[in-house]
Amino acid sequence: MPPLSFSAEVTEARSAGRPIVALESTIITHGMPWPQNFEMAQTVEQDIRDAGAIPATIAVMGGRIHIGLSKQELTELAQARNVMKLSRADLAVALATGRTGATTVAATMICAALAGIEVFATGGIGGVHRGAETSFDISADLHELAQTPVTVVAAGAKAILDLPKTLEVLETLGVPVIAYGQDMLPAFWSQGSDLRAPLRLDSTAEIAASHRMRARLGLPGGQLIANPIPAQAEIPADRLAPLIAQALAEAEAQGVGAKDVTPFLLARIFELTGGASLTANLALVRNNARLGAEIAIALAKAPLA
Repeated sequence: MPPLSFSAEVTEARSAGRPIVALESTIITHGMPWPQNFEMAQTVEQDIRDAGAIPATIAVMGGRIHIGLSKQELTELAQARNVMKLSRADLAVALATGRTGATTVAATMICAALAGIEVFATGGIGGVHRGAETSFDISADLHELAQTPVTVVAAGAKAILDLPKTLEVLETLGVPVIAYGQDMLPAFWSQGSDLRAPLRLDSTAEIAASHRMRARLGLPGGQLIANPIPAQAEIPADRLAPLIAQALAEAEAQGVGAKDVTPFLLARIFELTGGASLTANLALVRNNARLGAEIAIALAKAPLA
């Protein structure tokens, strides 16, 4: 049996059959400093409760996969140092050695599926990094979406990535990329991109029905719901483009690679935007959490077969 530990709140929700939404923990440990990370995590969890579902922040602590964190556990995680950033490749080692680990999109999907949670809300997924034709730097998130049956709500792929190549890999892997309420693919901090989304759905009932139909068809994997950032919170793509290019050039000059690339770029863009990227990031995460709760509620109403 997998080493799962459920918080009291999640345990009660499971017993009562209430809808649950998974949340990742990398955004807490690698996304922003204390105490802003703790305040952000609490705010996003409360958004899910206010929308009628129960949040389950997922992390690895003390050799266990924690599905939902108490306030004390959340406080400890938000202040922890040397936290592993866990994807599919690292999850078992972290558990076996008792390390503290924060889950990325891929690891959160795995843990959510083990816990029977069907919906996961995050900020943005990983994808194909710019220059991947020589670096082969492609996030494990894409393959996870192709094999783990969780509906993931995100504001698209992170804007620092190669979005056309990311979309192409998702198509090759057979992952449904569904824009919510618009035809354009959102670009994380920006509502739209110059890419047309392969699919569009306009209601949570349709998203839930699609999730159920994939199970009925025996199709592996989940679906990506690309939810645009609220208009009042977005940073226009034309403003971001030169800043992303500058941050990428700096990362290359400094030899930043592998798992360090994304945290470096996000931190540098925060500086270059005067903090606007962090404000936008919080807005889109909260927006995704609320939509995730609505989808979880719709799934609770949708028949399993």
